[in-house]
Amino acid sequence: MCGRYSLTSRLDQLLPKLGGTLPDGLLAHYAPRPLIRPGEPVLALRQEHGQISPALMLWGLLPEWSKDPLNGPRPFNARSETVAEKASFRGAWRHRRCLLPADGFYEKGHRLAPIDGRPFWLAGIWDRWIGPDGSEVETCCVLTTTPNALVAPLHDRMPVIVPEGLEEAWMEPVDGPGLRALEPLMQGWSPEGWVAEGPVKAKPKVSSDQLPLFG
Repeated sequence: MCGRYSLTSRLDQLLPKLGGTLPDGLLAHYAPRPLIRPGEPVLALRQEHGQISPALMLWGLLPEWSKDPLNGPRPFNARSETVAEKASFRGAWRHRRCLLPADGFYEKGHRLAPIDGRPFWLAGIWDRWIGPDGSEVETCCVLTTTPNALVAPLHDRMPVIVPEGLEEAWMEPVDGPGLRALEPLMQGWSPEGWVAEGPVKAKPKVSSDQLPLFG
């Protein structure tokens, strides 16, 4: 599974990939984050109302129909093989797919990353929960698939990664045949050009109330 990842890229490296209207505070508060955990704020790219733009979300999906946002499950991964079937995921899978920029992810203490250090896209889904008082919370989770030869010695799952150039195809709201056309993207990716670094010593956990906007 993907339960930790990093985004240490400089902001000028990310801006050409993000496009659209930037979230409030991004330019002033963005900082490299070598370790991102579930429950923390993350940067995501999504399409809504025909417009592609970056957004801030919490990592851990809260379905729009959830009645108890404080005590209900908040999955941070979704299996690509069953995402279209599970009640928690299928609505987001059909209409609210997103991309999370990253430059590495962790498994069993090892950091897996492109050799050239380039940022890449983790495939995800997102949702928006609206409370009785009108408050809104946007959340997301990362899709996983069977591991390639690089990841298999460490874990039996790995994140789905969407290649550059297919961002719009991934985020476009589609159904039926359009969704089936996305299935090849979730069947794994080549380990060529990637390296497993480690083991990497884990950093002390920081409570959510200590977290700034971007690190």
